[in-house]
Amino acid sequence: MATEHHSSGGPSGNGAGYERRDANLSSLLQFGFWLAVLLVVTLVGMKFTFDYFAKTEPVGPMSSPMMEPGARVLPPSPRLQSKPHLELKDYCEAQQKQVNAYAWVDQASGVVRIPVDRAVDLTLAHGLPARATADIPAGSASVISSVAEAPDASGPCGYLAPATGGESER
Repeated sequence: MATEHHSSGGPSGNGAGYERRDANLSSLLQFGFWLAVLLVVTLVGMKFTFDYFAKTEPVGPMSSPMMEPGARVLPPSPRLQSKPHLELKDYCEAQQKQVNAYAWVDQASGVVRIPVDRAVDLTLAHGLPARATADIPAGSASVISSVAEAPDASGPCGYLAPATGGESER
């Protein structure tokens, strides 16, 4: 079975193998003209739209970065943090300072806050107050307490905890 190929161009055919006529210049110019008209109509329409919005929805005075610091109005909470890592570090340092320092809680009644390490030492030395067995109401279930494990230091301030011998600081 033979297949016949009719080709009008190419090396084996009668044609030249390329387009023989030039691009239609009048069609290209007409397209460019109407494209420019569409662009001008769009720009004029946008101008009228923005003028209309400027009259009906005034935006008020423009804010300046040179305004007085007291005149600046902050948006309502919660606000974005500009440097959250530094704020967390400051917060954790304040918490560590509060846990590891002496301070008055209520000076009038003589209540003070002592460092946690000192409180642990005093508790180990003196023990916890206990109720006498005669004072326990009858019928109450006896509670067996277990020794609590050390708290997990993986919270938001866990990375500020001092490293132990086997761990390295980050």
